[in-house]
Amino acid sequence: MPSAFFYVGLPYAALALLVGGTVWRFKRDRFTITSLSSQVLEARTLAFGSLPWHVGILVVFVGHLIPFLVPELWQAVTANPAVLIGVEIVGLGAAVLAALGLGVLLTRRLLNARIQAVTSTMDLVILLLLMVQVLLGIVVAITAPYGAAWSAGTLMPYVRGLFTLSPDAALVAEMPAVIKAHVVLAFVTLALVPFTRLVHALVVPIHYLFRLPQRVVWASIRRAEELDNQPGGDPAEGRRDLVKGALGLAGAGVLLAAGVLDKLVRFVKGDAMSKDQKEHHMAQKLGRLEQTASQRALELERMRSETITVAKLSELQPKSGKYFIDYQMRPALAFQDEKGLPILISAKCTHLGCTVGSQADDQGRILCPCHISYFDIKTGRPNDGAPAKEPLPRLGWVIRDAKGKVLASRSADGTVEGSVDPKAPDAASYEVCIAKKYEEA
Repeated sequence: MPSAFFYVGLPYAALALLVGGTVWRFKRDRFTITSLSSQVLEARTLAFGSLPWHVGILVVFVGHLIPFLVPELWQAVTANPAVLIGVEIVGLGAAVLAALGLGVLLTRRLLNARIQAVTSTMDLVILLLLMVQVLLGIVVAITAPYGAAWSAGTLMPYVRGLFTLSPDAALVAEMPAVIKAHVVLAFVTLALVPFTRLVHALVVPIHYLFRLPQRVVWASIRRAEELDNQPGGDPAEGRRDLVKGALGLAGAGVLLAAGVLDKLVRFVKGDAMSKDQKEHHMAQKLGRLEQTASQRALELERMRSETITVAKLSELQPKSGKYFIDYQMRPALAFQDEKGLPILISAKCTHLGCTVGSQADDQGRILCPCHISYFDIKTGRPNDGAPAKEPLPRLGWVIRDAKGKVLASRSADGTVEGSVDPKAPDAASYEVCIAKKYEEA
C-alpha cells in the first residue's frame, strides 16, 4: 500500500496539481506568473547564485530528459565506459554547481534585509526543497554510481509508465532509500510549482520572437548622451535578421509537425505491411506469448511442487555457476564446494537488483557488472568498499537419488542433515533440488 501511494498515487496527484494549478493561476491572475526578480534590490550576490544554479540545473535536466525520450540511444551511448564516466562526471559537476548556486540564493534570501522584505514563506520552502532535492541527487550519484546506465532500465521505464498509464511501482520500491526519497521529493516539488514563483519557468515568452526590435534607455540625460555617442546597429538589418530567425523557426516547426502528423496518421490508419513483414510481426508476437507462457509454467510448477530440480550433482562446478530460478522467480546460481556438495546462492545483487555473473574468480568471488561488486560464493558477502552492502542470500537444498529418496539437505541458515559421497558409484544420478520448505521470504 505505501508503494502504491508514493509511486503511483502521489505522482498522478502531483501532475494533476501541476497542470490544473498552473491553468487556474494563469486564468485567475496571470500577471503573478513572474520570477519577481530582486535584481534592482541587490545584484552582485544574485549574479553569483543565479548563473551557477541555472547552468547546473539545465545540464542536470537535459541529462534526465534524454534517457527518458530516447532510452535505446542513451543505453547504446553509455555502454562505452569512457562515455559513461564522462557523463557521470559532467552530471555530478553540474549538480554541485546547482547546489552552490542555490546555497548563495538561499543565503541571500535569509541574510539580506532588503531581500527579506520581498521574500515569502513559499519562496523559502521551494528553495529548501530544491536544495534538498539537488543534494539527494548528489548522494545518489556518489552512493549508486553509474546511474546514467542503470536508470535507463529502471527509473526511466517507471516514469514512462506513468505517462502511458501503466506505472510499475516495483521498479522503485526495491531501490535504496535515498533513491526513493529523490523520486518522491521530485513529485512533491512538482505539486508545489503552481503556488510559487517557480511557475514562471513554464511560461515561455514566444511573442518576444516576433516583436519589433526595441531600444531601451535610462530616463537620464547623461545616460542618453552616452548612448547617443555610441555607434548603433542598423534597425533595418535587425529586422531582416529577425525575419530570418522567424522563418527558420517556422521551418523547423513545419518539419516537426509533419513528423508528428505522419506518426499520428500511421497510428490511426495502421501501417500497410507486406506478407513477410506480417509474418515477422506475427512471429515476434508468438515469441513473446511463448516467453510469457514459459514464465507462467515456471510459476505454476513452483506453486505445485515441494522440490524443483536444479541440476545433477555431477554437473556442478567450483568456478562456473549454473543459473536457475528459485521459488520467488528470482535468478540464482549453483556451484560445487571443495567437498563436492552444492552451494546455492542468489544471483540478484543486493545493491540495485542486477543479475551477477556466473564465473567465479581465483578468490571464489562472482561479479555484479552493473556497479562492480564482488561477492564471495561461500558466504555471499560483498568485498570491502563495494556499492552493495548486504550479502547475497544462501539458498537451502536437498540431494535425492534416482528413486527420489532424500539423501542430504541443507537449510538456508546452514543446518545440514544427512550425508552423501560425491564419489559413490551412483553419485552421477544424484539430483540437487531447491525445496519449498527452505523458501526465502
